[in-house]
Amino acid sequence: MLFSCQKYNLYFPCSSVPLRNPTTCTIFNCQNPNEHHAILRKHNSKSTAYLLHHLSHKDGADHQPIPKPKPSELQDPMPHEEKVKVLELSLVRKRTPQFPGSIYAQSPSDSDVGSSLPPLRTLFQSSADTDDRDNEEEEKEMIMRALEIRRKVTEEVFKEAMRKGKFGITYATNLVGKLSGFIDYIMIEAANLKRLPKYSNSTFNLRAKIIIDDSKVVPLIRWLKHNALSYPRIAKLILMSRGKPEAIRSFVEWLKSVRVKGEFLGVVMLNAGENILQRSHEELDEIVLYLESNGVRGDWMGYVISRCPQLLSYSLEEVKTRAQFYLDMGLNEKDFGTMVFDFPKVLGYYTLEEMNAKVNYLKEFGLQSKDVGRLLAFRPQLMACSIDEQWKPLVKYLYYYGITRDGMRRMLTIKPMVFCADLQMTIVPKVRFFEDMGVRKDAIGNMLVRFPPLLTYSLHKKIRPVIIFLLTKAGVSEKDIGKVVALGPELLGCNIVHKLDVNVKYFLSLGIHLRQLGEMIADFPMLLRYNIDVLRPKYIYLRKTMVRPLQDLIEFPRFFSYSLEGRIIPRHKVLVENQINIKLRYMLASTDEEFNKMVKAIIRKRQRFESAVTNEDTTHPQSVITGDITTPQA
Repeated sequence: MLFSCQKYNLYFPCSSVPLRNPTTCTIFNCQNPNEHHAILRKHNSKSTAYLLHHLSHKDGADHQPIPKPKPSELQDPMPHEEKVKVLELSLVRKRTPQFPGSIYAQSPSDSDVGSSLPPLRTLFQSSADTDDRDNEEEEKEMIMRALEIRRKVTEEVFKEAMRKGKFGITYATNLVGKLSGFIDYIMIEAANLKRLPKYSNSTFNLRAKIIIDDSKVVPLIRWLKHNALSYPRIAKLILMSRGKPEAIRSFVEWLKSVRVKGEFLGVVMLNAGENILQRSHEELDEIVLYLESNGVRGDWMGYVISRCPQLLSYSLEEVKTRAQFYLDMGLNEKDFGTMVFDFPKVLGYYTLEEMNAKVNYLKEFGLQSKDVGRLLAFRPQLMACSIDEQWKPLVKYLYYYGITRDGMRRMLTIKPMVFCADLQMTIVPKVRFFEDMGVRKDAIGNMLVRFPPLLTYSLHKKIRPVIIFLLTKAGVSEKDIGKVVALGPELLGCNIVHKLDVNVKYFLSLGIHLRQLGEMIADFPMLLRYNIDVLRPKYIYLRKTMVRPLQDLIEFPRFFSYSLEGRIIPRHKVLVENQINIKLRYMLASTDEEFNKMVKAIIRKRQRFESAVTNEDTTHPQSVITGDITTPQA
């Protein structure tokens, strides 16, 4: 058989193949010369081109030398599916044995897959017979495919490092799924590492493993997990480190130095701002020292930072501006420190515009700047309320029940938490409950102004049980229960076991019937709020010293509301000295001036009566019997 290659003839024992072009040949059958077919040279095209080049130089000057073919001309156009397969085989990380004699790797696990495949750069070379735009799009698609495969390889390397760090497969897979940015960082750094002479011939997997080991990210993940951080938080922290995981450990050590507890470390790091890991510890120390100089104690600092990590995201000047906002309202260092401790968000969570708007709205109730300062020092949670969503609907609702601006100011100063309560879920159900009991609308407004804490009590755990106790154990009738609540809303704040039940048993022990006790409570609901130690001396004095019957106490239960030393005993002495006996109501329910006038009037009347009786005894004794008392004429 004769092998013909252009003008040179090579003799082989089996076939003659005239070569039409550098990359195509034709095979003729010896038995049937007319039968032939073309094949593409895929494996030895490069060696054949070099052979032709060598023979052209050997033949001399009589023949024109054949130019050395370009690498792009040595490879036949490769189908897209074949290119994808080459990419996958070239970028995989695991290799498995390949049987001898194979030209191409049949599996991504071929140990010689890198050498048995065509060079990877040939996948991105342009072909002369294809459109440039289509070729660019194909090359772009192949590059993106290559990056995707390389990213998967990097993920596998990272998972392997975590498995060596004693992490479970599921945990490693979940964590890596949220570390796409850090995986890209490892992939880029591993590619850059190849520029160093030391790693120029190393595999990508080895370089990626070196980057992971040098970053010490696996021990850091173990440490963060030990501090009760979930894997989504760990992933977010690693992404925030921007390729410097050691900054996380450094920042955590600083947080521990200011007494932040381990359970809040993750929350603080995640909410302290995107650039918190890039800030120096000196800047953070300045913020801490400034807060300590304004009344925030050092042992409070961990609690404050845990509840408001946003403080660490501000500069020192901005923190000073926020603190001065409250100090200008008359707060001293002690008040400012306790305010920040009670509600740390009051200093760092809200914008200055929000803070100014809320303070100005509170001033509309007639409060001065210092009054607002004292109010915020006592209840800083007011800063967390929304003007449009909470305060304005509440003001409109209270105005509907006849509460004026002065009444609202009293409610605000006595119980600021009323303005932090949810209108529909907390306040409206209580008001409707009072209306169902028979309390009038105007009485509800007066009741709320008189005792604002009533709106903060639980309807089912506090108010309803007291109402049921009054109806069933204290003798109050359903007709009078609305009156009792309207006259004594403070009664709804008393403890049933330690206060109400004890007082009811004491009054019943005095011989007062349950029905009579209910009438006494309806007349004077505050009767059940006094301590037994206050009631007992007054009752003993009434019964033993004043020698008054129990009925007097039933008719006038307000007797217990007056001071024994300040009013009852002095007035009783005045009555005894003047031999006057009047009802308890007239004796106690008057001012000192009215009482003295009443005593003098009784004395004068008695003197006139006695003088009239004396005159009648001298003239006509029968007039005393008939009651005809007249003044003798001169």
